Amino acid sequence: MTDDSEFLPPSAAGHPDRNRRKLYGRRKGPKLSERQKGLRQSLLGKLAWRVGDEPFAQFPNAVRELWLEVGFGAGEHLMTLAEQRPEAGLIGAEPYEMGMAKILTKLEENPLNNVRLYEGDGREIIEALPDSSLSRFFLLFPDPWPKTRHHKRRFLQMEMLDQLARVLVPGGELRFATDDKSYLPFALERLMAHPAFLWTAAGLKDWKTRPESWPPTRYEAKAIKGPPSFLRFVRA
Repeated sequence: MTDDSEFLPPSAAGHPDRNRRKLYGRRKGPKLSERQKGLRQSLLGKLAWRVGDEPFAQFPNAVRELWLEVGFGAGEHLMTLAEQRPEAGLIGAEPYEMGMAKILTKLEENPLNNVRLYEGDGREIIEALPDSSLSRFFLLFPDPWPKTRHHKRRFLQMEMLDQLARVLVPGGELRFATDDKSYLPFALERLMAHPAFLWTAAGLKDWKTRPESWPPTRYEAKAIKGPPSFLRFVRA
């Protein structure tokens, strides 16, 4: 029998609630290059987000807002926002080694002081954040877990929305994107049922077209499962 801890980030492997429902599978993918391995040893240590530490103090610049993206993929969206908005501290959570390796390569070539990275479960960041500390939250094209019996593994559950409502400032924004036809109604049902979140869409175009202020991702460009949808909710 395989020990599941092999596929968990170090923080989760020793977490008191390590048997909690996992939202992702194996962390390892293609073999990392020597350069990527080196960056994980050096640069990731410098940019690592420390769960439980004072959030704003983890950035050398005087950032005025905290933004969190869970599951940043190859990091295109996160990097673009960090360049455009130097006054915001961008926290990125990604459990997959190759995704982390790709963004580290980008950050070596284009250093950004307002980016911090967490190679693990984004829920751990959210649970440790102080109340009303986050201005934006991004969940873009997460694993849809399409089988009905796996829907409980989807990130947007009512319990998670309770946590996000706690950490988002009033007027803070939750952005969600998916190209999965079953995840869209699942997410909408829960977001619209939660009293802390208000949908900003006034018409079809508002959620079927990516806003200009919303940088594209490589996954979105592939349109694997069809045209994506873009949801924007604000914290009431």
